Amino acid sequence: MRASVVAWAGLAVLTGGCGREPAHVVPAAVEAPVKVARCVMKYPDVQAGRLARARLDRDLAHYLAGRPGRVVYAAHDLVSGVRLGRGEQQNDLITASGAKVDILTALLAARPGGLDEGERDLAERMITESDNSAADALWSRVGGGGAMSEFYRRAGLSRTAPGPSVYWGGTTTSPSDRLRLLKLLVKGGRGLSAEDRGLVLGLMGRVQRDQAWGVSAAARSGDRVALKNGWTPRPFIHNTWAVTSYGRVSGPGRDLLLSVQTDRQPGEGAGIETIEGVARMIGTRLDGLRPTLLRPCPTNPIP
Repeated sequence: MRASVVAWAGLAVLTGGCGREPAHVVPAAVEAPVKVARCVMKYPDVQAGRLARARLDRDLAHYLAGRPGRVVYAAHDLVSGVRLGRGEQQNDLITASGAKVDILTALLAARPGGLDEGERDLAERMITESDNSAADALWSRVGGGGAMSEFYRRAGLSRTAPGPSVYWGGTTTSPSDRLRLLKLLVKGGRGLSAEDRGLVLGLMGRVQRDQAWGVSAAARSGDRVALKNGWTPRPFIHNTWAVTSYGRVSGPGRDLLLSVQTDRQPGEGAGIETIEGVARMIGTRLDGLRPTLLRPCPTNPIP
């Protein structure tokens, strides 16, 4: 009898009692599946890059064939190493106010102690406002054409020559030399301190709004632009214009140095339109010149 009572009691414990809801069963914890990152490697797509380059060269040539006057340009992206150019060694085009950066850079290279307060004010007006009187004063302080010739020699600007006498605007240069000057300001050398280079590029990044046209058309949203433009009528050359623009366009994955020079233009506006057309085409398609392929990582890498 005692054994029967014990058995019934055990059954009651197992069933949780008569007339009650069944006990909730808590399921065992289930681990979520682990996601394993897929290993991929990037390789340059050389063939696609060559085709993209050929298309861009062809489209630029087609665009310029329909534009007036002479147009030459050079581009070098310091990040990807991509280079582009047409007539980039041609050195008989004047730079006009583009020479103002040369004047300031030469003066800084000759002044290890930096500029005095008055010279800094002149430099700011010369670059940001393209003030010609300020350029006259600093051209004189740097030593005129003779001193500028020596600066160009030391800086390796072999295709640049200063304007005659006091006419700094008659300085002739090539797109390739404009890029050498920009690279000097970006990378350093030739006696220029980091502070000197920062001063010049900083002023080029603050040119007044109505003078910020030109190679700035190559910029993407959020890119930084530092530039200097030149424009002048040429009354003795069939009443045409010379219009130039060069500078640095930098941002994520890009550090583009670009120079576009024109002359024999029917007007300032025509030159600006041509420069911006070239700059926009290069800026828009630059990334496509270095395409990449994605491939799985080797399963048995060599130790």
